[in-house]
Amino acid sequence: MSLLEVTALNTYYGESHILRDVDISLNSGEMICLIGRNGVGKTTLLKTLIGLLQPQKGEILLEGGSIIRSRPHQRARSGIAYVPQGREIIPYLTVEENLMLGMEALPGGIEKCKKIDDFVFDLFPILRNFLKRQGGDLSGGQQQQLAIARALLGQPKVLLLDEPTEGIQPNIVQDIESAVKTIVLERGIGVLLVEQHLHFVRQADRYYAMQRGGIVASGSTSELSKDVIDRFLSV
Repeated sequence: MSLLEVTALNTYYGESHILRDVDISLNSGEMICLIGRNGVGKTTLLKTLIGLLQPQKGEILLEGGSIIRSRPHQRARSGIAYVPQGREIIPYLTVEENLMLGMEALPGGIEKCKKIDDFVFDLFPILRNFLKRQGGDLSGGQQQQLAIARALLGQPKVLLLDEPTEGIQPNIVQDIESAVKTIVLERGIGVLLVEQHLHFVRQADRYYAMQRGGIVASGSTSELSKDVIDRFLSV
């Protein structure tokens, strides 16, 4: 049984039909990558999976149980975490306070879960030095690390990452790639990555290519052809 199973998903923005019969699956301890040009529906799919958008048709199963009618906070507590494009950290809260918000997804929420798990500092050591600094004072790359760490503190089974390397300096891109690989291999988290950076795409186990709201190609990233790269990744 797949950790996450999506079948025949159709989502609209008003009258605009965005997702068209999308089928994808994700296993525990696996990273899959969603590729495609801008505007083809990748972010819409992630927002539908976390519950920010409601599909008109289709099914979403988490560990075999339907979550199609669950609200975003319920999905978070069921084990899905979402790091949106743009990070959306809270600028006037400290790094420590931003991190603690991630624990709201745990049983009992922040009231019962007040200790930050050190594993996020193993992944992103710079955050330990900046705990009392306001989130808005961090660089873009540091904010991205904070956003991922915050999501991981909810102990998700599935992590949705939307363009995590966009606009990030190369050395931090490498840190993010390494951290994501670590959580997949060592913690068994399933990762669904939306990404345009070819090196990061190749770290995934499998890819799905989107065009006009539908899945038009899929396969192992080890077999990514030049044609697929030119069609879905090249600028």
